[in-house]
Amino acid sequence: MPKVKLPRKSTAIDMTAMCDVAFLLLSFFILVAKFKPPENLTVTTPTSVSTKVAPEKDVVMITIDKEGKVYFSVSDVNKSQKTEIINSINSAKNLGLTDPEKASFANNPASYIGTPFSQLKSYLSKDAEELKKIVLPGIPVKDSTNNELIEWMRAAASAFQGGKMNIVVRGDDAAKYPSFQGVINAFKKNDQMKFQIVTNPVAVPKGTELFKINEATGTKGSTE
Repeated sequence: MPKVKLPRKSTAIDMTAMCDVAFLLLSFFILVAKFKPPENLTVTTPTSVSTKVAPEKDVVMITIDKEGKVYFSVSDVNKSQKTEIINSINSAKNLGLTDPEKASFANNPASYIGTPFSQLKSYLSKDAEELKKIVLPGIPVKDSTNNELIEWMRAAASAFQGGKMNIVVRGDDAAKYPSFQGVINAFKKNDQMKFQIVTNPVAVPKGTELFKINEATGTKGSTE
């Protein structure tokens, strides 16, 4: 007897429920995501082969822009240390800072110092919108007799005493050597010679020894 061929029917899958779940997940991630605030200080860091991520807590960051200007900042989560640092500087240099002026550095997110001590009070008295319009001269470091970063590092070391302080240097690729030398001298004066340098990571060049090691071990990316 001839076989009876059954008509083929296309399979229909209702994706409505899946789409609802996808939109719910998307909405959840958008609501809980914490976006990084825009940086007021733009720096083009040099490239390097590295997979180590820069720390975000207990950080004292020294930034050097392309003009060689030096800036000092502390991670926003360390408000108590920031308060202690600005109080220490105020007392050591007899600046006469008011509580709101000190709070301008201690409480504001992404705050950094880029002025000599003589201009610090005026700088901290300005609001966030005014600060965006100011061209800062940077902390003096190039003159060995007037390296003000030494005082900032001394205050930071005291504030983090008994805990961990991650010193991070973020320098522009176009910055000149004298600024870096001034920063290193400030570290030496405070016996702080362990620090990290922020770079722009790149892939391991093919054919190099590190590339061969990664290929043999199955390591993806690069290593220090």
